Amino acid sequence: MGGLLALRLRDKLHLILGFSAGAVIGVAFFDLLPEAVNFGANFHPPAAILSWTALGFLFYLVLDRLLLFHGSPNPRGPFAAGVMCLHSLLDGIAIGLAFQASHKVGIIVAIAVLTHDFSDGINTTSLVLKNQGSRSAAFRWLLLDAMAPVIGVALTYFLTLPDSAFGTVLAFFAGFFLYIGASDLIPESYHAHPKFLTTAMTLAGAAVLYVAIALTGR
Repeated sequence: MGGLLALRLRDKLHLILGFSAGAVIGVAFFDLLPEAVNFGANFHPPAAILSWTALGFLFYLVLDRLLLFHGSPNPRGPFAAGVMCLHSLLDGIAIGLAFQASHKVGIIVAIAVLTHDFSDGINTTSLVLKNQGSRSAAFRWLLLDAMAPVIGVALTYFLTLPDSAFGTVLAFFAGFFLYIGASDLIPESYHAHPKFLTTAMTLAGAAVLYVAIALTGR
């Protein structure tokens, strides 16, 4: 639903990008990093978890530069959308593992995932459209992003992530999201557009994610 909204309002893409930037950064700060610290508390000190976040940020920076200088004219959109899909896959894995822990925890995590996946849909299509991707390409990535959590849940019937690794994986992806939001979406949303409205949308995106996660108790 979020992605379809972004496709419908393509002429207001700068505002959608501003919201997406806040949502992506909000996911990193309010969802992924707290979960990474919680999952990794028994295995890694907080400094180690944050080091994985920094590694994810820098790793994405290097990949982004390589794609920019040696890839096709606009390779960054599909790559960033792929990261969103991988995040959604981890969301599905989180749901499956949570239900293995207890039914109550599984319900809470599932509600949280469904809530912020609306923003993930906006983010996925926005990233493709921002990099001159077509509507059909954006829709294909949106479908893949929507399927990814279901695939993640199914994988937990066959694969289990070691408890010691889950925190570091979440922290690593938090670094990806921080780079996408701060170095890609925010500058693009501000380019040649009123900064007050785009700033307001960025703050709104972060606020929506904060409230959604706080209300679900994740």
